[in-house]
Amino acid sequence: MKIQSVFGAAFAPYGKVIEGFDLAELTAAMEKTPCPDGGTVYVASDPELEKLPIFQEFSEQLYGGMPIEIGYCNGDNHVMNCLEYHRDSEINLACTDLILLLGKEGDIDFRKYQYDTSKVEAFLAPKGTLIEVYGTTLHYAPINAGGKFRCVVVLPRGTNSELKFKPDPKGESRLLTATNKWLLPHPDSPEARGGAVVALVGVNHEIHH
Repeated sequence: MKIQSVFGAAFAPYGKVIEGFDLAELTAAMEKTPCPDGGTVYVASDPELEKLPIFQEFSEQLYGGMPIEIGYCNGDNHVMNCLEYHRDSEINLACTDLILLLGKEGDIDFRKYQYDTSKVEAFLAPKGTLIEVYGTTLHYAPINAGGKFRCVVVLPRGTNSELKFKPDPKGESRLLTATNKWLLPHPDSPEARGGAVVALVGVNHEIHH
């Protein structure tokens, strides 16, 4: 799979690079977060990160005053396994080099609730890059780019928390696995083995970079 740059024109349908923020304090705080071997860890809302002044800056300047959460996804990963989407943009800060596997919600076949993984594209986000991943972009945990990764994840408050209702098994709601989280698992993924509705067809992309 060709690995493209988030600074290139091919990234434009999926998101954009954001400039103008002082990210040094947030990057330093991320060095204290866990980064496991042989797997990933995701924390939706980290109190230590949310104490930083950047928390309010992101809420006001990137989300127009909406309540947000700042967490992280860190670890050691080479396989896509799933894609997901939200009803809003996600902000990511690459605290290491990392690779994102991305697709477009518009390419989901909503008659079958399936997505063909041949449409997935790979993008390298270098260390220190702040990006917006649009709400219509399919994404999931980053992939290693020369070593384990650390990635800040900013989303509207409550995203990825436990659902407080039972999703309708008919229609798009069948893909809901958490608040504001529509999940498309590959049949080979742990999520599918755990009972999530399989929605990816094709290759479960694996990258060793």
